Amino acid sequence: MKLFSLFSQELAIDLGTANTLIIQDGVTVVNEPSIVAIDWKTGETIAVGHRAMLMHEKTHENIKTIRPLKDGVIADFQAAENMIKGMINMLGTKRRFFTHLKMVICIPSGITEVEKRAVFDSADHVDAKEVYLIHEPMAAALGIGLDVEEPVGNMIIDIGGGTTEIAVIALSGIVCDQSLRIAGDEFTKAIIEHIKKNHNVLIGERTAEQIKINVGSALPVLENPPPDYSVNGRDLVTGIPKQVTISHQEIAQCLNEPISQIEEAIVKALETTPPELSSDIYSTGIYLTGGGALLRGLDKRISERTKLEVHVADDPLLAVVKGTGIALKNTGRYTFLIPRKSL
Repeated sequence: MKLFSLFSQELAIDLGTANTLIIQDGVTVVNEPSIVAIDWKTGETIAVGHRAMLMHEKTHENIKTIRPLKDGVIADFQAAENMIKGMINMLGTKRRFFTHLKMVICIPSGITEVEKRAVFDSADHVDAKEVYLIHEPMAAALGIGLDVEEPVGNMIIDIGGGTTEIAVIALSGIVCDQSLRIAGDEFTKAIIEHIKKNHNVLIGERTAEQIKINVGSALPVLENPPPDYSVNGRDLVTGIPKQVTISHQEIAQCLNEPISQIEEAIVKALETTPPELSSDIYSTGIYLTGGGALLRGLDKRISERTKLEVHVADDPLLAVVKGTGIALKNTGRYTFLIPRKSL
């Protein structure tokens, strides 16, 4: 077994719209933004991850930054392949031609068969010999320590960059789910539109992301409100750079619509849950994971709407990739993994 391990490499990959994370030997070895920078003339990949993000919205005509994933699935096949290759190369492990590469990749629960095939094909192009897919809510449940094989219902809400995954899990399967293509990216767009409409200032995605991190809120009234945040952008009237100050109350107002849509999806999922599992959820509550779980007051707002206890994962950003890593070590045990040959 030890001899075989010398010629094998096992990777758990959370291929996210906003960030891609890779776990090897139980350790998170890559945590990078899901973006690549391409030389428009030669087609060569210039940068991947953080380096590419530094170039985002600052490039000239010969360089293009691409986010290969949209709504949790591959939108640009070639860019996704280059990004996966680049991030695997970040591991610094010299791979020989006979290395057995085994991968478990996380996907949204609402993904189509065509989109699954695109993920498998991307893995094939980086010479993966053994590939499995796992749905995000199942990975999140494993990552926060739930026993998914027990006959007990647990509701998981994973709010990522491109999708919000809502699922009720029991007996190693998803009993009912809602996959909503409204998540962190929609929050970012809402912030950009709000600043444009209310302050006549144009800002970019990176600035909107910083606003979300610094003063993002789901409720206008918070117990520990963050201080107001100064934002630089371009004045749409004069064209001159301008600074405005943003409060968490403003952000709560502009994020109200997308959050309301997530709440409606949660209620819909609860309505379709079998009564015995509903009883379990009343006892166990709702588990919140993903980057969206860090939005101030979101757990309290969901709790007020559903009248259920809402638990935010200890490390919501890493819950999915941790669960994918657990699945990687137990591919022979978990029946919910989707192997390559099944498509």
